[in-house]
Amino acid sequence: MTTRTRTHSIEVPVTHPDRLVFPDDGITKGELVDYYRRIAAVMMAHLANRPLILQRYPRGISAEGFIQQDITTSAVPEWMGRAEVPKEGGGTVVHALANRPEALVWLANQNCLTPHVWLSRVSRPETPDRMVIDLDPAEEDFGAVRAAARAVRDVLTELGLVAFVQTTGSRGLHVLVPLSGRADFATVRGFARDVAELVVADDPASRTLATRKADRGHRVYLDVLRNGYAQTMVAPYAVRARPGAPVATPLAWDELGHRGMSARRYTLRNLPRRLARREDPWAELSAHARSLTTACRRLERWRA
Repeated sequence: MTTRTRTHSIEVPVTHPDRLVFPDDGITKGELVDYYRRIAAVMMAHLANRPLILQRYPRGISAEGFIQQDITTSAVPEWMGRAEVPKEGGGTVVHALANRPEALVWLANQNCLTPHVWLSRVSRPETPDRMVIDLDPAEEDFGAVRAAARAVRDVLTELGLVAFVQTTGSRGLHVLVPLSGRADFATVRGFARDVAELVVADDPASRTLATRKADRGHRVYLDVLRNGYAQTMVAPYAVRARPGAPVATPLAWDELGHRGMSARRYTLRNLPRRLARREDPWAELSAHARSLTTACRRLERWRA
């Protein structure tokens, strides 16, 4: 069965809209495609000109999915954005770009539940304009991850940077900082680690930098390794392959304390209502981009 969804001037074929993607929730492929169609105008600001890695589930989330980086083997329409970027070990890879709303509809029809986005743009792939600290709790303890996120924000604020927060749609939170895009990945990753060390030192019983799960115990892991070339974060407003179809959702900081808030609070079915009531909390994110130069100097004095 095939239906067609029209977005702007391009008609995007939608195949098998009745196929169940989230069987336990009765969520079909057609509903997934419609979600991305409805959210595209907001989501585009966070994806444009950034290489994507695609998490695809052709048989729904009850079967194993796969990760796709190179799209040269796919039947990609001419209007679909793509970017050829260098690989760290040599050679190049062609990534999808979502530079127009139709791209999100097309990707959803290709069974892409979750696009993951680079922290740099195709014009300057080796100098990120985003820094992210991923807060991953060992258990379903949103209170601990919420406290860690606020601690990260407080340190970053002291250093003159502006921090934003989003749920991951899984168990944790991302704290993201917009940057001027002048520092390379090694500098950004080193700075993120220094910030994370300060946050861990403030409460080592609840937080850790241990990369091995066996060494974390019940603590929240502050992951800074995403700040590397070709590494990604889950795209804002992306659907996750978990029961209920939770969505990675940008929040205002005061929302962390709201009753019922959790990493999976917003879903494919209730997120559009949220944005109908309020503006995207990350709408002005790029206007707060800062250079790391001053922040690094302040951090050096702090640690001295």
